[in-house]
Parts: sequence; structure tokens; C-alpha cells
Amino acid sequence: MMQRVEPNPGHLAIAECEARLHKQGRRVMVITQNIDELHRKAGTKNILEIHGSIFKTRCTSCGVVAENHKSPICPALSGKGAPDPETQDATIPVEKLPRCEEAACGGLLRPHVVWFGENLDPSILEEVDRELALCDLCLVVGTSSVVYPAAMFAPQVSARGVPVAEFNMEITPATNTFRFHFQGPCGKILPEALAPHETETVS
Repeated sequence: MMQRVEPNPGHLAIAECEARLHKQGRRVMVITQNIDELHRKAGTKNILEIHGSIFKTRCTSCGVVAENHKSPICPALSGKGAPDPETQDATIPVEKLPRCEEAACGGLLRPHVVWFGENLDPSILEEVDRELALCDLCLVVGTSSVVYPAAMFAPQVSARGVPVAEFNMEITPATNTFRFHFQGPCGKILPEALAPHETETVS
């Protein structure tokens, strides 16, 4: 199902803005909690996916991370994965589950995503910290601002005087700490906000 989803106008507006500002010698970094790779699909280049990607696997033995766009990831999973909580256990034999293809490994594969209760990758968080330290304008797009540690990123830069603009369908617990709040569907209001300004030099 996720392979059929296309980026919305908000994703495309961010990618276009990144490309336009790059030509001006400026830089955009997208820090996302989403695992759907829609920013990448829209054309954004600089992305930190703090919760990983559903289109990557990680070996539970050797730790190798690899892109994987197979659907299903192995024949035994065909027709499985129903979201209904009452669904019976698929009871797939362990030997039929997806395996690492690295030489002499064969460990079980899992999605390269952060499940609830798991820790985020420390190296990714270090990259996030470096980006937040450089940030001179922060946009918070379509998030509830309640999932930590990501919920602290924008308040952190706001506390040192960096302008933060929140784009959301509703008020969030962090709204009052930001300088700007734009309410409405992100696919509609973001393209308007990120469109080239009349004073902007575009090459």
C-alpha cells in the first residue's frame, strides 16, 4: 500500500524550496519522523529520517541496513499483515521469514524503523543536534508535537531566538512557544508559504 502513495503538494513545495534555495547558496534540511520516504520521493535531498524507513531492512544479527522495496518482502508474507487487532496470528514458520543475504550471515531481517519503546539511533540524534545548532529558521509541519525527543527540536531552537513557524490543522501543545502559527491543511498552506517571494533573487 505504501508504495502506491504519492507525495502531496506540501512535500513537493518543500522539495522545490530546497532546490531553489540551493541555487542561492542556502541550505534546507528536513528532519522527519515519517518512515514513508515521501520527502525523498518528492525530490528532497537533505533528509534525516529519525524513525528510519519502511523501505529499508536491518539484519538482527549483523546489523546491515539495506534498501528493500519488495512487496511482500518474502513469499511467506504475501497476504499477511492485516491491521485488524483481532486478526489471528499469521503463524509463519521461522524458516520462512526474510533472511539477511550477507555472506555467511542469514540472520532474520526486520524493518529499519523505530518501534514504540525502542531508542533512536544515537548517530542520527547527533546529526540532528548539529543541524539544530546551525538552524536560522525552523518550520514545524504537520506534527502533534507530543512525540519525544522530536517534540523538543523546535522549542530548542526557538529558545535561542530562532523564528519558528508551525503549520498544522490544529493548535498543538507547543504552539504558544513559536513565533508563527499557520492553521490549515499543510498540502494547501505550505505551497503558498514557500512560494518564491517577489523580492527573492531566483537564478
